Amino acid sequence: MEKEKALSEFVKRLKEAAGENLRAVVLYGSGVDDDFREHSGLNILCLLQRLTGDALESIRATALWWWRKGHPAPLVFTLEELRNSADVFSIELLDMKARHRMLEGSDFLSTLEVPTALHRLQVERELRTNVIRLRQSFLRCPGQRSELADLMMASASSFGTLFRHALIAMGQDAPKSYRAAADQLGILLALDTAAFHRVMDLREGKSAVGEMDLGKIFAAYLDLVVKAAEEIDRRWAGS
Repeated sequence: MEKEKALSEFVKRLKEAAGENLRAVVLYGSGVDDDFREHSGLNILCLLQRLTGDALESIRATALWWWRKGHPAPLVFTLEELRNSADVFSIELLDMKARHRMLEGSDFLSTLEVPTALHRLQVERELRTNVIRLRQSFLRCPGQRSELADLMMASASSFGTLFRHALIAMGQDAPKSYRAAADQLGILLALDTAAFHRVMDLREGKSAVGEMDLGKIFAAYLDLVVKAAEEIDRRWAGS
């Protein structure tokens, strides 16, 4: 399988480059699942014993090789850094703990404690930030159908993740599926999630760009995420 070959080659190159400084390599996110879609890229976290400038330089060629294959550049941490920053990265680390696969080293994520005191604040901030980014992306989009579709598809996983974590912050059991999370949040907040499903249809190849009125879908999609952010803010402001 192409995915497994790529992961094996990456770990091999990383071990050769980092030597004994490499503590662990973790695959996280959608790449862990059997139904992984290649366009998403494979997300990797590398744990190093020391993270000096020289240590970073030693793995730069391997990271660049990985990025040129179409994957996000790996996240790089020491274990101490990860522990000290767990409270401000609660969204990311809670997801990693729930959905990861060790490629090298011991499973440090299973025992990593993730404080959730700032989780609700992070969810609210990230929702607002992603709304702002979506507006900015639209304003610099030249108007071609394919580019408008791309910016919506690129944002869907971020909003899907935040919908899940909004549910968690509200004390709900959050489904793994982005679609199910959007629908569950929509019921709680009285939101129409149809536009999110249309964007996911594009992302998953279930609909073609030429079959859709993208301008109308974008307007409804933006309206959904803005209302979600505002309603969550309103509810939490009174708690």
